[in-house]
Amino acid sequence: MTPSDPRSDGRGAEPFYALKRFLGTGFYSGYLPWASGTWGSLLGLLIALVPGLGATPALLCLIAIGMIVGVPSAAAIARVEGNRLSKIAAVTKATFQPDGHPAPDPSIVVIDEIVGMWVSLLFLPRTFTAYLVAFLAFRAMDILKPLPARQLEQLPNGWGIMLDDVVAGLYAGAATYAVLFVGRLLAPSLF
Repeated sequence: MTPSDPRSDGRGAEPFYALKRFLGTGFYSGYLPWASGTWGSLLGLLIALVPGLGATPALLCLIAIGMIVGVPSAAAIARVEGNRLSKIAAVTKATFQPDGHPAPDPSIVVIDEIVGMWVSLLFLPRTFTAYLVAFLAFRAMDILKPLPARQLEQLPNGWGIMLDDVVAGLYAGAATYAVLFVGRLLAPSLF
């Protein structure tokens, strides 16, 4: 389904559905083929690269706004789309999350990856290495969903969609700090 699909306009579904779909799909980046979560994470990283937006106070504001917008947007899209997954998302979930979860989490929703990416960047130095490690760590944590991320997915009404990625972002940030610390000890010129 694409943004122009007649089922995606949300007429009659709920107020402001088209806006919620626009925001919840990361300005429609969730419709990009092959790994929509990666595209959403990349969008979050690119937004953080805008001058002034990567600073900790700005990121905290973006995270708060992203949660306020993301929870109802994700919930609205999930109500319409159900648990519709792209082919790659279906394979990834079957491989790394075989037990599944009852709350729908459609692939096109990427506001959670955007916010999770911002969480992973909190307090990091604004360097290419730090941001690259954070991006890779966040994608790994988002796919693997370590405790309690996987359990949080079960929360209803958009909360599970958002909070599992916040937790993945916290883990990714911690992993990035660890990599940077060890990297500075072993290869200071690279880190």
